[in-house]
Amino acid sequence: MRLEWITGLVLAAVGTAGLWGQAQLPPGTQAPEARTEDQPARTAENASLAKAEAAIESRNYGKARGMLDAYLSVHPADARALFDRGYCDDAEGHTDAAEGFYRKAITADPKQFEARLALGLLLAQAGSADARTELEAAVTLEPNPPNPAVKAQAYRTLARLLRQSAPDAAKEDLIEALKLSPESTEDTLLTAEIAEAAGDKEVAEEAYRGVLKIQPDSSAAISGLAHLLLQEKKYVEAEPLVRSALARDPDDPALNAQLAAVLGGEGKTDEAVGALEKLHSLKPKDREIGMMLADAYVQSGEYEKADGVYANLLAGSPNDAELASARGQVLIREQKYAEALEMFQRAVKSRQDDSDAWAGIAFAASKTGQYQLTIDALTMRSKLVSDTPVTYFLWATAYDNLHQRRQSVEYYQLFLKSALGKFPDEEWQAKQRLAVLEKNK
Repeated sequence: MRLEWITGLVLAAVGTAGLWGQAQLPPGTQAPEARTEDQPARTAENASLAKAEAAIESRNYGKARGMLDAYLSVHPADARALFDRGYCDDAEGHTDAAEGFYRKAITADPKQFEARLALGLLLAQAGSADARTELEAAVTLEPNPPNPAVKAQAYRTLARLLRQSAPDAAKEDLIEALKLSPESTEDTLLTAEIAEAAGDKEVAEEAYRGVLKIQPDSSAAISGLAHLLLQEKKYVEAEPLVRSALARDPDDPALNAQLAAVLGGEGKTDEAVGALEKLHSLKPKDREIGMMLADAYVQSGEYEKADGVYANLLAGSPNDAELASARGQVLIREQKYAEALEMFQRAVKSRQDDSDAWAGIAFAASKTGQYQLTIDALTMRSKLVSDTPVTYFLWATAYDNLHQRRQSVEYYQLFLKSALGKFPDEEWQAKQRLAVLEKNK
């Protein structure tokens, strides 16, 4: 019986089920059904290690661990036994202990393929940058006994690990894997992902469609192709793809997010909101999903609902400047200016370079009659970005209310020069105030 734990680690690390074949056994071992007469049993001198590995093959990890500990007490630098010991811990989820034994095995024998691969998988699962180093070392070595399929597995693992951060290197690793084992639809899918990351949308689309010809129900290929179509704003073409996948997996968060994006792009606002509400119910604490839903509520004019979503998100992340600023914008729309001012002030405490939050403070302060605060906020904003017709008007009205005639006239004039008929009510007000101010020189 061939062991499955390395395969499990691969799937956790790269997120694609079914990509790999069976995993490599501990070095020097072979599944009973794969033995031949040309491959004799172990000699007496390593019979105890052979028994431990037989226990591993039968998944009796507790028994194997005890036998290996006894063996290692006499042979502490035996690389194969150290790998086997880490193997036992890894199979039962004791990853820290497994990592320690793998590293000891590598120290004892830097050319041991199995320990390099296993450690690379553990580190990939943990998101460690060191995973690449171990996997790149693994592909320069050979499994014991020789096994091209497992060597190809190592190359594929490395390709998946690098597909986003280094797509060119990932492509080369996949090519090496295909030299050692036949191409599968999972390889075609990986080709699509690598091409998409490299910006080659034509190759990516061709590969995604190639997978769907063989596996029409592949959610990964559907999702990937839909993502490309969304980027190209081909919403009508993307919608049936996404809906077909959702019919099979209605609670998939990524697919529901794509459906919401498709519907939004088609202008089907109500349906998009419904899709996002379902997605939010599946992952109520997800920040990005919550922000998407709140934004959809804003687009449909449901400000109170948007405010509720932002309030819930902020309860879990009270110092999130982006959330605070976004909620402030919603509160402005609700004409809750004092509450909005509090949100914008919270935002700039965390992010002094948030020009939109400073503009929000200026506007909310103006609406609550805090004109000096308006000027102070506009001063901070002007250090980050240029003024706009809206900020010119805020400057002007703040100075006007503070009875600082010269500054208010200056900014009313700047406002009128830049407004160009886009703000008719404010332009009328500015002209009226200029007439009064000029009359009362």
